Amino acid sequence: MSDGKDVADWWRTQIIDMEPGRIALRGRPIEELIGTTGFAEMIWLLVIGTPLSGPRARLFKAALVAAVDHGPQAPSIAAARMAATCGVGLQSAMATGLNMLGDVHGGAGAQAVALYHHVEAHGLDGLDTWRAEHGPYLPGFGHRFHTPTDPRAPRLMSLVGEAVEADAVTGAYLAVAEAIEVRLAQERGKPVPMNIDGATAVIYAELGVPAPLARGFFGLSRSVGILAHAWEQMEQGGRNKGPTPPDYRWTYDGP
Repeated sequence: MSDGKDVADWWRTQIIDMEPGRIALRGRPIEELIGTTGFAEMIWLLVIGTPLSGPRARLFKAALVAAVDHGPQAPSIAAARMAATCGVGLQSAMATGLNMLGDVHGGAGAQAVALYHHVEAHGLDGLDTWRAEHGPYLPGFGHRFHTPTDPRAPRLMSLVGEAVEADAVTGAYLAVAEAIEVRLAQERGKPVPMNIDGATAVIYAELGVPAPLARGFFGLSRSVGILAHAWEQMEQGGRNKGPTPPDYRWTYDGP
């Protein structure tokens, strides 16, 4: 007869230890964390496994706050609002929005982290090999809507600068991103500044966040806007709202 060890070993985790009457997260009793630990710091502790405080915590919070929402024209927000008009629960509307986040919508931040790592390792000449593999577009720079400047990026970069002055981060990836900006301006003959994805990527790279995890943190951030819009749509009411008003029709080009 099994002693149960095979069941206990089926899942292995360093995140939580729990038994009746006791919960410990990353080795810290939950009652010690409640009321003393901010939500952003809790995210970092649970995901990364180490405490976060001071200027580094301020950077992480800033990155999370900066990307919470970008309006109903953003596919993730629009999808959540449409789902809310279809009678699904709030959590289902949120899941619908989150499931829209991928390589094209919501993926540029993680891609920019990978780009910064590549340029740090190979110098600006590494942009040629990056483009040869990924195409001419450099994630994290320029914006189709916010021209000439994404208002979120300069504020985030000023906070990174403050963290560098405080010796909380090295500034290596800030320098990489700024060098890419200069190179792009030379190539295009006009400024191509960092956008929100490029700026948050600087923060995540400076904090040592792997590129795939940066996308996860973006999803946590954007889920706040998704929740807000889904809830607002539920309060407004409306049934079966599609992407356009009913009087508008699509282009039919079949037989």
